[in-house]
Amino acid sequence: MFLLLANTAHAACDVDAINRIVSKSLPNVKFDEMRKAPVRGLCEAQIDTEVFYVSEKGDFLVVGNLISVESGDNLTLKRRGAIVKKIVAAQDESQMLVIGPANARATITVFTDVDCPYCSKLHEEVPELNRQGVKIRYLLYPRNGVNSPTYKKSVSVWCAADRAEAIGIAKAGGRLPEKTCKNPVADHYRLGARLGVTGTPTLILEDGTRIGGYVPAARLLTALGLQPEINSSSKAR
Repeated sequence: MFLLLANTAHAACDVDAINRIVSKSLPNVKFDEMRKAPVRGLCEAQIDTEVFYVSEKGDFLVVGNLISVESGDNLTLKRRGAIVKKIVAAQDESQMLVIGPANARATITVFTDVDCPYCSKLHEEVPELNRQGVKIRYLLYPRNGVNSPTYKKSVSVWCAADRAEAIGIAKAGGRLPEKTCKNPVADHYRLGARLGVTGTPTLILEDGTRIGGYVPAARLLTALGLQPEINSSSKAR
């Protein structure tokens, strides 16, 4: 989508100059960062985790995806992935529910709802992912908000003596003793909202790639570019 804006000067991807121009027509729009886009004459503009494109003169605003015809790559999604990667990498792992090896081959950060059936199904894949050297970092995301019963259950999981055991019980439909303590659940929820999480599970790979919904362990290994190190089916026999 293109929006035509009033223009009086050439801004050449200067965020302050273009913000001044854009604000005349769209006073509620203020870009945080800006750089030259891969297309001549366009600037890539960022508002938190969202990506837009603005003409260098500030007279056109493009809302949508930028696709490379040559490669077929969605350059907008790639840029959003880089933004998400940076935000997730900045989070304190001690404030996550971590299951898996310390010397992991790969890490997946998962926004999970303890009452979500597909989250429970994904949780059944965690032992296999761990065996394959993949660490899971859970962020507790009660879809119905911080005043919901799921929020209280998530807090009880966090406050349990063994969080990994507690989340397994919760996801299996078991009962947990209600507990309260200092916890990051509300922060997890706000982070999910900031990143545009609308459903669970939402998986974030190390490169910022987002995957929504249940995915079997084998497909996740492929998405991570990993070859299985252990033939679990053979071991099981």
